[in-house]
Amino acid sequence: MAKETQTENKMAYKPINKLILSMSAPPLFSMFLQYSYNLVDSMFVAKINEQALAAVSLSFPITTLMNALSVWIGVGVNVLIAGYLGQNKSEKANSAATLGLLLSVIVGTAVNIAVLCIIKPYYAAFTQNSEIFEYGLTYMKICAFMQLPNMVHIAIQKMLQATGNMITPMWFQIAGVIFNFIFDPLLIFGIGPFPEMGIAGAALATVLGYTLSMFIALIQLFFTKQKVRPVLKGYHFELQMLGQLISYGLPSFIMNALGSFMVNFVNIFLVKYSDTAVAFFGAYFKVQQLIVMTVNGLIQGCLPIMRFNYRAQKEERLWQTFKTGTLIAAVMMLVGTIMVLCFPSGILSLFSASDEMRSLGISAMRIMSLGFIFSGLSTMIATFEQATDRIVPSMAIQLLRQGILLVPLMWLLNHFLHITGIWIAFPVTELLVFIMSVILVKRCKEFDL
Repeated sequence: MAKETQTENKMAYKPINKLILSMSAPPLFSMFLQYSYNLVDSMFVAKINEQALAAVSLSFPITTLMNALSVWIGVGVNVLIAGYLGQNKSEKANSAATLGLLLSVIVGTAVNIAVLCIIKPYYAAFTQNSEIFEYGLTYMKICAFMQLPNMVHIAIQKMLQATGNMITPMWFQIAGVIFNFIFDPLLIFGIGPFPEMGIAGAALATVLGYTLSMFIALIQLFFTKQKVRPVLKGYHFELQMLGQLISYGLPSFIMNALGSFMVNFVNIFLVKYSDTAVAFFGAYFKVQQLIVMTVNGLIQGCLPIMRFNYRAQKEERLWQTFKTGTLIAAVMMLVGTIMVLCFPSGILSLFSASDEMRSLGISAMRIMSLGFIFSGLSTMIATFEQATDRIVPSMAIQLLRQGILLVPLMWLLNHFLHITGIWIAFPVTELLVFIMSVILVKRCKEFDL
């Protein structure tokens, strides 16, 4: 092993347990709030009627894919900057930040336009209910404009996190979340001086919340002292750096994007049963995101630590970070599983669930929750693979979890067990993928990675 490079970066010397806590707690909290306000958004929409909830549920694949693109650029920038700082290459880190910011603006604008073009044929393909169709168009014509501010603020969030600054990103994300919490009911139901906008109000509150986060993020990046800063004057584009950004962020994109495709496939199956089944899965998906995707907050803290120490050739700290992070993920998922197993009826009541939805959803939630813990563990393993330049295994884990293995199992079990088979496919898939992921980690250990 090469001689360790002396650095003042805390990721090189601070005790791992304390480091994980300090770097993971803020993004974990902000991710919890992020998915909380998505859940609250659905709760308020459900109070309009079940058709409105179904319309928002059908939008999840689009909004999830939009967010996945944001995460792709953000994580790619994060890994690049953390690696350059681990090698004491501050100028390259600034160049990576510049590339990430420019890319987020260009791609964000393009996605805004693309979504506006596809929403009408998209909804027409998934529903014959005219009320759901109109609700969906109204919602997504506004939500399409969330992409640019979402992409920019996530890119900046990841830049700062790569330097070990986890507090600042938490605050500008919290600001957007609080804004959404407040304005969701005001704009949906027309409270006080605000007009009653219905489902359009929910969409507008979301867009404005992301916009607020973006402005605060830009102020923090350019007008406060940070360890990395985009340098627009004299910037020279590097094709190799772009390729690295795309490569490093790809596993995280797949992890998030596959959620979009997964929901689409589930909706294809569920629409044959009832609109209530579609509405239920939309509600459940928000709960699942709150529990499972909150692990992303933990990952945001662990990934730069693992990446930094891998590039700095500090293998003991790399493995310690992975083991501690995996243990925390397991505990988080266990708590989430217990909550869903014990209180499915109470959770559904948050969405103004009808008797039909309760009859369908209580057993379904209990079945699907059994896969939470395996999902969290597999995600941590995929993150380790990503941090150590093993991009293909990292992508393979996510592809198996939400596509390659899940969809065939869903089709097969639906054929034999009908709608119950769809629910069973989730925990079975997560268990099988976890077993495969453990095999990958053992191989890494054998090769002393």
